[in-house]
Amino acid sequence: MRAARLIKMVLLLQSRPVMTAAELARELEVSERTVTRDAQALSQAGVPVYADRGRAGGYRLVGGYRTRLTGLARSEAEALFLSGVPGALREMGLADAASAARLKVSAALLPSLRDAPDTAAQRFHLDAPAWFREPETPALLPVLAEAVWGDSRVLARYRRADREVERRLEPYGLVLKAGVWYLCARVAESGSLRTYRIDRFGAVDALPERFEREPDFDLPGFWAGQAERFARSILRAEVVVRLSPEGVRRLPHTVDPPGAREALEGAGPPDADGWVTVTLPVESEEVAHGQLTALGPEAEVLAPARLRKRFAADAARTAALYGPGED
Repeated sequence: MRAARLIKMVLLLQSRPVMTAAELARELEVSERTVTRDAQALSQAGVPVYADRGRAGGYRLVGGYRTRLTGLARSEAEALFLSGVPGALREMGLADAASAARLKVSAALLPSLRDAPDTAAQRFHLDAPAWFREPETPALLPVLAEAVWGDSRVLARYRRADREVERRLEPYGLVLKAGVWYLCARVAESGSLRTYRIDRFGAVDALPERFEREPDFDLPGFWAGQAERFARSILRAEVVVRLSPEGVRRLPHTVDPPGAREALEGAGPPDADGWVTVTLPVESEEVAHGQLTALGPEAEVLAPARLRKRFAADAARTAALYGPGED
């Protein structure tokens, strides 16, 4: 346990010019006192860890010290080769760079771990695109990927529903969601962070100026928040539904997850038959009809009245198709 922590401490100090005891403690999930003891242990083992005193001080490695990756365990080495998505790297124009990096890492591994790339690739494969659609690579993706890596501003024309707009953007990150590429970028004029579908860009021109990234920007966190807000924003109508226990179980798999979660969290206690009544946010009555039809007899729509009448008509037509029950 301690050996792995010491290796991680060395790698952290290799990746940054200097780190405070508090920063190391947070990364290593230990106390600052433990960081001090670990630094002393590394120094005694010949690793040149130096502690700068004072308010601006911290720990650093001196003399350009580098360690080889011989401390990787097999599970760590195999996980390393799962960290990329080959198709996504190829679409961003980074396939050659990723291949070269993997070769260098492979060469640095112990002989007993040299098969890690093959064992990982034969056991796990990530297929990002959604079913029943032919994935298309946006022509402007490589230009935007280069701008993201270089922290370079771009001048972009973006197609909206009714017009095309021009914006100076600061590209912060790229997201691949179900085969569709998105750009998370700050609008230079307003300073607001927004998300754009890359296939809706009409043109992107790289600008010579660079921008200063927010040091605490968290791309996964930003994307999760955006996705949650978008999913909730399209739920503009409500229906009241009575659900059987089986209907409760199947609801999150039938309707939009944010709507199902909100409805079930606000549900009252079950009635005498074990059914619960929920108020379900939906995109529209038309969409709700298609979604709730999948629940069949496990759901009874109570309101609005127009939607309830539609389900009653559906039930009558279905009964007529099958006729009276047979013995």
